[in-house]
Amino acid sequence: MARKASEKHKKEKIDIQVKSAEKKDTGKESPDARGKAEKEAAENYDKFIRISAEFENYKKRSAKDRADFARYGNEQLIKDILPIMDSMEMALEHSSNSGDFDAFVEGLKLIHEKFYITLGKNGVEKIETADKDFDPNFHEAVLQVDTDEYDADNKIAEVFETGYLLNGRLLRPAKVSILRNIKEKKESEQ
Repeated sequence: MARKASEKHKKEKIDIQVKSAEKKDTGKESPDARGKAEKEAAENYDKFIRISAEFENYKKRSAKDRADFARYGNEQLIKDILPIMDSMEMALEHSSNSGDFDAFVEGLKLIHEKFYITLGKNGVEKIETADKDFDPNFHEAVLQVDTDEYDADNKIAEVFETGYLLNGRLLRPAKVSILRNIKEKKESEQ
C-alpha cells in the first residue's frame, strides 16, 4: 500500500518537474523535447524502482546472514570440544571395566589438559592469580583473611573459582580470598 502511494507520489513529482521545465522554456515547446523529458523521467523512475528492490533484497540477505552467524557462530568451538567428549566417554567406559583408579585419574588429567589447550586455541586464557595482588578488574573478593605479614596485604590467599579472559576481555572474574594485614590496622587505631 505504502509502495503504491510512493510510486504515485514519484509519478506526480515527475509530471510537475516536466511541467515546470515547460514553463521555463520561453519559446514554443517542441514535441521532441517533451518526449525526451518524459523518456528520461521514466528511465530515472525505473532506476529508482530497481535500486529500491535491490536494497530490500540486501536487507533480507543481511538479516539472514546475521541469523546464520548467531546460530552457527560457535561451530568451530563445538568441533574442537567433540574430541574431548570422545576422550571422556572412553575414560568412563574403561573405568567401569577396570579397577585401576590411578589410571583413571591420569586419564582425567590428560582430558583436563586437552580441554585447556582447546580453550586456548579459541582465545580463552586463564587469569593468573599465584603471588598476585588483588585487582578488582580481574578478581572478585569473596573473603578476607587476616595476616600478620606486612608484605602480604591485599595479596590473593586462595582461589575458589578460576577466572577467564576471552581474547583479552573478561569472561569471568576469579573468585578469591585476599589477605588483610591486621598489624597495620592495629597500629593505625592506636
